[in-house]
Parts: sequence; C-alpha cells; structure tokens
Amino acid sequence: MTDEPDLTRVRARMAELLAEYRIPSAVVGVLHDGRVTDFAVGLKNLETREPATTDTVYQCGSMSKTWTALAFMRLVDEGKAGLDEPVRTYLPGFRVADPEVGAKVTPRHLLNHTHGIEEDIGNPGEGEDVYERMVAAIADAPQVHPLGHTHGYSAALGYAILARVMEVIDGKPWDAVMRDRLFVPLGLTATTTWHGQVDPARAATGYLIPSLDEDPVVSPVSHLPRAFGPGGNISSTAREVLAMAHVLLSGGEAPDGARVLSAEAVHEMTRSRVPIPDPYTFGQEWALGLIVCDWHGETVYAHDGSTIGQNARLRVLPDSGTALTMLANAGPRDGFYRKAFNEILSALNLPTIPGLPHPDPALALDLSRYEGVYGRPGIRYEVRAEAGRLVLTLVQNPAQAAFLRQSERLDYELLPVSETHFLMLSDAPQEDPQTVAIYDFTNGPAQYLHTNCRVNPRTTH
Repeated sequence: MTDEPDLTRVRARMAELLAEYRIPSAVVGVLHDGRVTDFAVGLKNLETREPATTDTVYQCGSMSKTWTALAFMRLVDEGKAGLDEPVRTYLPGFRVADPEVGAKVTPRHLLNHTHGIEEDIGNPGEGEDVYERMVAAIADAPQVHPLGHTHGYSAALGYAILARVMEVIDGKPWDAVMRDRLFVPLGLTATTTWHGQVDPARAATGYLIPSLDEDPVVSPVSHLPRAFGPGGNISSTAREVLAMAHVLLSGGEAPDGARVLSAEAVHEMTRSRVPIPDPYTFGQEWALGLIVCDWHGETVYAHDGSTIGQNARLRVLPDSGTALTMLANAGPRDGFYRKAFNEILSALNLPTIPGLPHPDPALALDLSRYEGVYGRPGIRYEVRAEAGRLVLTLVQNPAQAAFLRQSERLDYELLPVSETHFLMLSDAPQEDPQTVAIYDFTNGPAQYLHTNCRVNPRTTH
C-alpha cells in the first residue's frame, strides 16, 4: 500500500477555483490504493459563514442512479430480479402507449436509458406511494424513440420504474430497500434517500450563480420532488460516496471487506454498454448506472449529479485503483470540474480528462439535413443555416428562463467536428463550450438532437 497522497497543493488550488467560479464550497474525496483522503474548502452557508467540513452532507443529484443500480444488482445476485426479464414480470399491470414497449421493456433498458418512454408523470405527490403512482401515470405515455433505438437520458422516470420493481420484490418502500440493501451493509450513517432524513445541521445550502459578476443566491428550491428519489434525491458525504465507489473498485466488497455484490454483478454493471450519441460531454458509452469514459486509453466509470443549487461528480479508475469525488453547493460548471479534477489527477500521476474536440474546417456539410425543430415537452431546439453556418436556438419556457435569469431564446454557433457532432459555442462568458450530436439520417434529414445526454426527436422540418 502506498503512502497517503499529498493534496496540499490541490487544496490551495481548489480555494482559488472556488473564488474564480464563485462556488461557496466543495468537498473533495480521493480513494487511492485503498486509502481515503478528503478535505473541505469554503462555506456551506454564506449567511451564517459556517465552513464546510468533510462531514458536510451534499445532494448527489443524478449520482443517485449509481446507488440505485447497485441495490438493484443485489436483487439480480439473489435471483429475485433479471436484467432482461420484462418489467411486466414484476408489475403485471405495467403499460405505456405503445403496447409492444409495455410488454418488452426490461430493467436493462431502464438502467442504460434506452427505454424511450416520455417522462409524462404529472404530479405524483410526496408520499411513500410516489413510484407506484408514477408507474400508473404513464399508461398513455408516448415514445420519444423506439425501444432500444438510441440512448436518451431519463432524469426521473426510468429509475422510478426500477424502484417500483424493487418495492414489489422486497415488499417495502424504496427508501427502506436502499437502507437495508446498501446503506447498512456499507456502514453508511449520513447517506439518505430524501430530504426529510438529512440532518439539517450537516446539510450544505444550495446556491445559484447568476453570473461571475454577481454574488451567489440561495436556491429557491431546497430539494427535488420525491419523484426524483431513485434518480436524484440521495444525499451523502464525500467519504460515503467513496464507500460506494469501493464496491466498484473491489469487485463487490465494502470497505470493511464484507461482500455486497458478486464480482459477476459488478462486471455486468460495467461491461453492459450502449453508445452515447454525443460521446464528448460525459463519455462514450452508458453502462448499468454508470457512464463509461476513455481518458487517453484508460477506462473510467463515472456519474454526475445536479440539483437546483448543488452538484456532485464521481470518477472511478479501476486500472489505477482510484476513485475521485467532488461535492459542491453550486454549479454545475464543466470548466470548474475539469480544472479541479485535473489538479488531483496530476498530483497522483494519473491520466487527465481529455479536452473537447476541435472543429474540422475542411468539413463540407449539407446544412439542410440538420435544419429543423427538435424537442420534448418543455424544451425546444431550433437549428437553422445562416450565412453558410449552423445556428442552434434553445427556446426555454418563460418560467424556467426567469428562474435562471436568462433569455427565453439562447443562440449557439455550431462548429462541425464530424458529420454528426458539433461544438456548441455561446457568447455568454458564464457558459462553457458544449457538444451536440445531430444524427440518424435514415429517412433523409437528421431525426434526433442529443445534448447533455438528453435526446430530442425532430418535430418539424
């Protein structure tokens, strides 16, 4: 076992980055060669001036999906659930608008975001029956894309269906399933599944950052609705996130050596993959509750998470026996994450995060194949050709735009990287460059626009 890594320089750099991006606080945790090192920088509450500590609890957002996937795989290990059994095996009344999808969708489709069911869940409430109500509410939900046709991130619905399957199999609410099947076996005491369980004395306050010229403001939404529980409502500390990551690094063992998952189940989680249409923003493939990245030839498993005012990142490098996590009470900003993690990776002599691709000025594209409107309920992308270049306009609903203090129409120049991938540049200094995929020319013009892992079908030419 090696000595504990010296992160003194990293900690000083983190303080500089927090000031640069106006993020109130962050806690960084590193699991390297069997040892955990963590540190906190900044304030968990700007009003009280209370500093963040390594015991501060942050909202994990969509990193919750990795926790939920691990708990589900315990049921698979026990033979109580099957990744390729129809959901209807466990929920006999399950149905959606497309009867074939209702009969054939499986937990694997839910775990890797290829089910394609529109997130038409209404308001299922805040009770313990929320996931049962969500499943009932989608009886007429249409398909965004055919089952298994493409990857399209499901923020809440897919993992809510999975949670309902877990509830039926175990005969208890999802919150209790997670506690009994994962949190207790891992020895976790700060990790919870909904905001009512979080110790307020340890909880970080979430903030929005309107611009780098303004002070952060307290998020008006202190937590996500309970409907997001399995996909977004877990809260934890950096050290307990690394306890979860230890299961992935060790082939299924908790930090104390107890067997949580079989090595075969961990292998299935990491090796069952589908391609991500936009491979640049997060990673090239999606496994079962994990994103798969390639950092200069080293395979990295990842998951990010955001709530309205908090942000979480996890990277697991199995070949190096390393996991990194960072929890913050503002964000997300991709530039902040890249600079912070690259400092840590450099200190450990590990591969750093690849940069975004460069445009290819030699590409000659038929711009008419990309023009059109793509969208889902609540979001609309307009792609048009202007003076020999493509411009994308993001049309936000007025309430969301006002909430974020943004214009209802945001323009981005699209610079081609390949026939299907573009660098997406904004004039706003607070926005990092992004990437977007516009693809599937089966019927002539592109059928889908994929960015930030979300898929948006063409709605008009």
